[in-house]
Amino acid sequence: MQFNNGEDRISEYLSMLNQGMLFDELDDRYLKKMGMYELLDGIPIPVSVDENGEMTTADIAINMARVVGGDTNFIYKDQYLEYIKKISGDQAVPMLTAEGAKAADTGNSELACMYFRAALLIDPKARNPLYLYGRACKECYEDDAKEEAYVGRFKAESLEAFEILTIIHPKFSMGYYFLGYAYLNLGLYMKAKLTWEDFMKYSEEDEIYIGNEDETINLTEEIRERLNGLEEPVLIENGCNLIISGDFKDGKEILERFCKGRYEDWWPLWYHLAVAEVSLGNFDAAERNYKKALVLSPSNTEIMTELTDLYVSVGDEVNAEKYRKKIDIVRNNLLSETNIIKEN
Repeated sequence: MQFNNGEDRISEYLSMLNQGMLFDELDDRYLKKMGMYELLDGIPIPVSVDENGEMTTADIAINMARVVGGDTNFIYKDQYLEYIKKISGDQAVPMLTAEGAKAADTGNSELACMYFRAALLIDPKARNPLYLYGRACKECYEDDAKEEAYVGRFKAESLEAFEILTIIHPKFSMGYYFLGYAYLNLGLYMKAKLTWEDFMKYSEEDEIYIGNEDETINLTEEIRERLNGLEEPVLIENGCNLIISGDFKDGKEILERFCKGRYEDWWPLWYHLAVAEVSLGNFDAAERNYKKALVLSPSNTEIMTELTDLYVSVGDEVNAEKYRKKIDIVRNNLLSETNIIKEN
């Protein structure tokens, strides 16, 4: 994940959960007694007390994990992690993973992320927090109330977690299960297919189930059905990739099979067909296909730009100017909407 390289794409959201947290310095006598005077002397630590007004070493460790999990570039991150490891020993990662699982069970996916991240700062290769972190990020971005930037960052974090999981733990089938869905949601059908084939490979010895007493889902059967449904999307993706790579004739032949039916309202189909037609010198067909794509994606400035270039290439300056103006209108509207959101 990015946060293990000094960058942190979601800290601005997670660190908000720590607003209002109190910090204080531990008593010198306590630090000397615990053998941590040199480690924590003069360093503020996050404090909280239970209903009896007490705070245990475990409480301190959990609070520290919450802080560094919220902001992985926290100034005292190294000291906090060292304290957690000294207090918990070999159980540091399992302890933090358990805290994250508890938070996830109560529906607090952001807090769960914080504990899983703290565990991964201690052991970046630990399977359970890596897997559960990917799932917690997934729960976060599936919240319909979240803004687009939030969704995008958590989606990227979840995807990366599952990708790393399958690399480090290649025989752990559930990593492939969720990674396949992440690729599917991005329209990466070939990657989804290959990933789910790995899931089937590593889960074939056991029937894997999820659900509760009322609903049990056989995951292997679910993915088998998904793979059967990917045949056409994979073929379409291959056609698009051929066009992108310069094989316009073969790519066009593949995509033309899908101009009628379930995919005819998918604008990238017509866009890539138009690109192929331009490259093959079929300007009238390219114009028709670009316009079909634009009907399905009316504010798509990329399509408008391609149309503008097409009209310029055939000397139709009237239509070229028409689409330049449309591009300006769309971009100005987007800028106005962005400014309104910022003001609110």
